[in-house]
Amino acid sequence: MEAVHTNEIKLPVAEDPRWARIAARDKTADGQFWYSVSTTGVYCRPSCPSRLANPKNVQLHKTLESARATGFRACKRCKPEGLPPGAENAAVVARACRLIEQSEEEPSLDDLARSVGRSPSYFHRIFKAATGLTPKDYASAHRANKVRDGLGSGITVTEAIYDAGFNSSGRFYEKSTGMLGMTPSQYRAGGADEEIRFAVGQTSLGAILVASSRKGVVSILLGHDPGELVRDLQDRFPKARLVGADHDYEVLVARVVGFVECPRIGLDLPLDVRGTVFQQRVWQALQEIPAGETVSYAEVARRIKAPKATRAVARACAANNLAVAIPCHRVVRNDGSLSGYAWGVDRKRDLIEREKLA
Repeated sequence: MEAVHTNEIKLPVAEDPRWARIAARDKTADGQFWYSVSTTGVYCRPSCPSRLANPKNVQLHKTLESARATGFRACKRCKPEGLPPGAENAAVVARACRLIEQSEEEPSLDDLARSVGRSPSYFHRIFKAATGLTPKDYASAHRANKVRDGLGSGITVTEAIYDAGFNSSGRFYEKSTGMLGMTPSQYRAGGADEEIRFAVGQTSLGAILVASSRKGVVSILLGHDPGELVRDLQDRFPKARLVGADHDYEVLVARVVGFVECPRIGLDLPLDVRGTVFQQRVWQALQEIPAGETVSYAEVARRIKAPKATRAVARACAANNLAVAIPCHRVVRNDGSLSGYAWGVDRKRDLIEREKLA
């Protein structure tokens, strides 16, 4: 039998699925294909912001070499010869992060922008979009990590201060408690001499433990077994002095229990919030979600002006030590379904339902 040969049918450009991506200026298509326009004599990447061409004048190309072979010039707006803008920005931000980490002192925004060849305002914008932090916040978080590492390695407080890039001990001590959650000496000793008062109560959702430092409530833990909650607290503050609460403190615990049972009464407590700069931004956004409402992780990322940091937002929610006071239970997946919760998905569901009915 004679073999039948068929030729591939080439779709008109307007009917090619790739044209829809060009019309949408789809940045994810950059690097997958290119297109040229006969009337302007240029070739472009799919996300080119130029005025949309008539598809009758457009030719699609699988490779950059094919686009070049037309003899047209590269578009000056989308620069198809280089990296996609997103990848180029990521490389710029990564370079800036290394500069921050390698600098003995915190570099200024102008110096960083000049080093990576961008204007200060544009650099500030792409840095925050990529990392969820401003360059200054990133530098502060990096210095805080260096201080923690230094104190944990056994060097003196003074050495840790200067190794982290603080040019005076006075500037460091102004920020040390907020940075570490305690004095540097206490941090190096694993929280030694810090007094943590606590008490255990009972709610319809199970046991609850509330613990406070001198600054405010530092942990609210939920669980089935009161003994496990106390051990959890001991693990969090291995060298602190844990002090069983007196009657006055149990009144505070009763307020938290009351809020769990009846969310409409509200909960206004002094908190000792310990976390990175980014975590604290996320937790502040969670506290602004009204009771009875839920939002997605992506929406929280948008609210803190870090739309690409959805996964980092989820990690910050998981790191929350203050159940109900910082209401991470109000954050759900994009489709409204429930994701993980440090104190159990069933408790998360119950808390959400109670708030909706309140």
